[in-house]
Amino acid sequence: MSSKPRKPGPAQDREPALDVGTERTLKEFEKLVADLAKPNYLFRLYVSGSTPRSAVAVTNVRRICEQYLRGHYELEVIDVYQQPAATKQAQIIAVPTLIKELPLPLQKFVGDMSNAERIVIGLNLRH
Repeated sequence: MSSKPRKPGPAQDREPALDVGTERTLKEFEKLVADLAKPNYLFRLYVSGSTPRSAVAVTNVRRICEQYLRGHYELEVIDVYQQPAATKQAQIIAVPTLIKELPLPLQKFVGDMSNAERIVIGLNLRH
């Protein structure tokens, strides 16, 4: 037998094929890493009780968030009558008011949030 080293051929240069379980785990890991690259958003929506205007604002903000940020946002709805201290601290002077707390910089939108395009452009959420 010859002890001469063999030159690698085309078949030997390829990486070994991954088994199905390893390949699935690798794809799941890659998805998790890709998800980490997406910013997580924190919104606070200040409303005045259960008025029709407040309900419309909540519906509109949820729709925008689900369309553009599904799984990457948290929305806290704050009733200015039930939480006056939080309202004062946030310096809310009109309702409904949406505040994007994270990612920075902080942004504010006032109104019933029916102009979705203005919010999407303002938050730079275009796909």
